[in-house]
Amino acid sequence: MTARIAYADVEVGTEVPAQSFPVTRDTLVRYAGASGDFNPIHWNERFAREVGLPDVIAHGMFTMAEAARVVTDWTGDPGALVEYGVRFTRPVVVPDDGAGAVIEVSGKVAAKLDDEARTVRVDLTVTSAGQKVLGMSRAVVRLA
Repeated sequence: MTARIAYADVEVGTEVPAQSFPVTRDTLVRYAGASGDFNPIHWNERFAREVGLPDVIAHGMFTMAEAARVVTDWTGDPGALVEYGVRFTRPVVVPDDGAGAVIEVSGKVAAKLDDEARTVRVDLTVTSAGQKVLGMSRAVVRLA
């Protein structure tokens, strides 16, 4: 695959389409099975509260991956993602109320890095329940 967004067509400030990702307890159990991360803070409310959390929380790597989807969906090519990093600032609390939580992700091109390599840095804003859950969320992507 090749990125469907051309380097020449983006400028600093170009917005990446925002997306919302619902997260339920079922989502967390499925992710635990796929990742092998069965830490009870991600599925056992009693245990999560005993260790000082407000409720069950989403896996950090799950939250990080959902945010990265915004970038890979925008480029049209998961292989265009050259570098990605975040800081975990707050957990995504997932209540057992039938609705769960929502991870909101928006982003924009923050820098054009290399004309020859056609790389740009995309800065993401990642929130849940009105609070920033990932900080310094940045992706470097190679465009067409």
